Amino acid sequence: MSGIIGKKIGMTSIFSADGRNVACTLIEAGPCVVTQVKNVESDGYNAVQLAYGERKEKNTPKPLIGHFKKAGTTPKQKVVEFRDFRVEFEGQVDMGKTVISDQVFIEGDFVDAIGTSKGKGFQGVVKRHGFGGVGGATHGQHNRQRHPGSIGACSWPSRVFKGMRMAGRTGGDRVKVLNLKVLKIYPEKNLLLVSGSIPGAKNSFVILEK
Repeated sequence: MSGIIGKKIGMTSIFSADGRNVACTLIEAGPCVVTQVKNVESDGYNAVQLAYGERKEKNTPKPLIGHFKKAGTTPKQKVVEFRDFRVEFEGQVDMGKTVISDQVFIEGDFVDAIGTSKGKGFQGVVKRHGFGGVGGATHGQHNRQRHPGSIGACSWPSRVFKGMRMAGRTGGDRVKVLNLKVLKIYPEKNLLLVSGSIPGAKNSFVILEK
């Protein structure tokens, strides 16, 4: 698996070769700095640690400052580890090297995108799970249109089963979207155009895996 860290710029649409209007997401992918290279001998597995986004040194913990200095780079905002980087990157992912989007992806590749979905706070069952509500305001139902209804039996099992869909905090979860196609690469601006939507708000971090 190989990949890169990026930032979601926003959504747009383009026309495909056959005239279809395709919704797509613009991502600023990299440049990322290699801050650590792990191997089987010392760590038990092969992996490459990439860092992305500038961060003020005064807001960076001292252990991380030393970690970044060892790689010969400035403090970064986001650090992600990619296991089993592809063989063709041998020698290109040494400590301190810079990885850019067109080194990892080519147009036509299919990638998986990982992001943090938008947080929506505490929500009811209609918004959170798509419930239809109790129904019309008849037979005394004057204030229960968006309520969940029954959540369990009485004498048995005398409890509410785990996993019952109820109101609660919505969003803010790690979400992975599979098989998004790389439609266009702009290497001079480190931009990728991928098909479909990606979880998260604008300017949120996105992890792309191949």
